[in-house]
Amino acid sequence: MEEGKEIVPLKAHQLGRAYELMGQAFRDDQLLKYLVPADAKQARLGPSFVGKVVRYCLSYGEVHTTPALEGVACWLPPGHSSPTLIGMLRTRLLTEPLKFGWAGFCRFTDMVAYTEKIHKRAVPGPDWYLWGLGVEPSEQGKGIGGALMRPILARADRDGLPCYLETQNQRNLPFYERHGFEVVSDGEVPKRGLRVWAMVRNPHPADTNYFADTP
Repeated sequence: MEEGKEIVPLKAHQLGRAYELMGQAFRDDQLLKYLVPADAKQARLGPSFVGKVVRYCLSYGEVHTTPALEGVACWLPPGHSSPTLIGMLRTRLLTEPLKFGWAGFCRFTDMVAYTEKIHKRAVPGPDWYLWGLGVEPSEQGKGIGGALMRPILARADRDGLPCYLETQNQRNLPFYERHGFEVVSDGEVPKRGLRVWAMVRNPHPADTNYFADTP
């Protein structure tokens, strides 16, 4: 783990590079394969879609990165941890699924309905929502992902608040579990076959170290 890795807020002028980074980090992600099954179309539309998540969180939450922009962590804060229709329209996030075609748009709306339901069931009260975490492929495995999460995890611990996330990749579970997250839901989007794991990290005492063994 890179204990000394500096974490800083993402600046608006860095959005373009953050779009590229998230596109690369999510290139083989199950979510994009679900939304845009065709490889060529996925390569063209995927980066813009995940990039808009960064834009939304920069507008309505917090986005953390490193000085060299090796990765980004996109959070929505307590009381605003569910994306809103107005927010998605203002950040143009809602227009991205329309580019997937009608079938892709329907897959998107089904996924959103499912994830909103499990989010509310898993965390009925205020929480920090980790909507997106991506690291440059060449920099993965160096502890950057854990470092990017650290500021909000520490703040949540201090304030006694849970953190919540969803992942569509089973291989991500051990990474998040090492940082205190636990699986609270494991299911599929109805009739769609997309498996979604919901994870919650309850606040921990200040002396608990969830970063020491991060690869």
